Amino acid sequence: MGEESPSVLVIDDDPEFRDSVVRLLRTVGLPARQFSSVPDFLKADLPEGPTCLVLDVRMPGRSGLELQRDLVAANRQVPIIFITAHADVPMTVQAMKGGAIEFLTKPFRDQDLLDAIEAGLARDRAHRESDSALAALKERFDTLSSREREVMLGVVAGRLNKQVANDIGISESTVKVHRVNLMRKMKARSLPELSRMADRLNIRLQLPQNC
Repeated sequence: MGEESPSVLVIDDDPEFRDSVVRLLRTVGLPARQFSSVPDFLKADLPEGPTCLVLDVRMPGRSGLELQRDLVAANRQVPIIFITAHADVPMTVQAMKGGAIEFLTKPFRDQDLLDAIEAGLARDRAHRESDSALAALKERFDTLSSREREVMLGVVAGRLNKQVANDIGISESTVKVHRVNLMRKMKARSLPELSRMADRLNIRLQLPQNC
């Protein structure tokens, strides 16, 4: 699968625990990398494919919760499964509010960890697919001429061809030509689909109040 191969990154200062998780993951065919601390992890490059972190809450030096905050601040949306031997409610709430997939207290069942990892990888896979689709959509929008973009904005705002023509000072027949071309370039099969694309691109025509 190349770049699409999933990876699990285990960050824990307990080498026996790291080894046990890696062995467990190998039994289900999941590749894993292990790190003894947050700094060791930060020095490494993240895998290209779907990724999930199995992260100890408390470690010497920087904690797992600090790493979670840093990843959120850097907009690096990596699914996290927290592991701890001593959980408390505030800690759990903080982790889950930060977007953690699961918060497991040692000892836990192997299947609970595997289920959480599968959920994390599925979330990351969906996020990557969404990002890829949005990037492709932006590329298609970038192929539009400035006039085609004007027509698109008018059309998705609900303006009729003759209204768009009047708005931007061209003939209605020219608007129709631009409309056909932009629909083809955007690969939109209908006006509702084009409107959804505009929503994803976060572009809308700001119309005067009494238009």
